[in-house]
Amino acid sequence: MKPITMIVINWVKPGCEVEYRRWAEPVLDAMRHEPTFISTILHQDDEDSTRFMLYETWADRNDFFDIQMKKSYRLEYERILPGLLRAPREITFFEALRADFNFYT
Repeated sequence: MKPITMIVINWVKPGCEVEYRRWAEPVLDAMRHEPTFISTILHQDDEDSTRFMLYETWADRNDFFDIQMKKSYRLEYERILPGLLRAPREITFFEALRADFNFYT
């Protein structure tokens, strides 16, 4: 298994911010139950509310592309997404070299 981390930038149409989250959040909720899922964080730009970033990490690159992207809970999101976006989705893939965490309360 080779892990994969990706950063996904979605620029939604103005006024579609709530609708985007309505479609994205159930996908994120379902992903966390997958055996190769490690983590995801959904961000919204402080200065441009139409810009969202997903930071996603999976334990197995092949599993992500061959299995996870074909999951039924992703299909409807992938079908709806182009109608919500004002620019093409940007996806960049990374290999993690180091991870440090400090969880605050």
